Amino acid sequence: MDPKYMHSGKRMSQIVIHGNTVYLAGQVGNAGADVVTQTKDALAEVDRLLAEAGTSKSRALQVIVWLTDMTDFAAMNEVYDAWIDPASPPARACG
Repeated sequence: MDPKYMHSGKRMSQIVIHGNTVYLAGQVGNAGADVVTQTKDALAEVDRLLAEAGTSKSRALQVIVWLTDMTDFAAMNEVYDAWIDPASPPARACG
């Protein structure tokens, strides 16, 4: 089965589906917003893209979070913890 590319531009696609695996490009919040708002916006976009790909966060295998300042870790985690499916938390890295 050939990969399916969605929302593709010159350099990248927002979604790539290969077999039963969905890959998403990195999602970010609006520059200038606080970390809580940025995290909510980015995760909402992840939800939207996953739904468009026919899946959801409940089937996520891995999440990678990049912060510009690790002092935002606790605030980001509050939003993330409320978002993630506690029955199927994916592997996660944060740096």
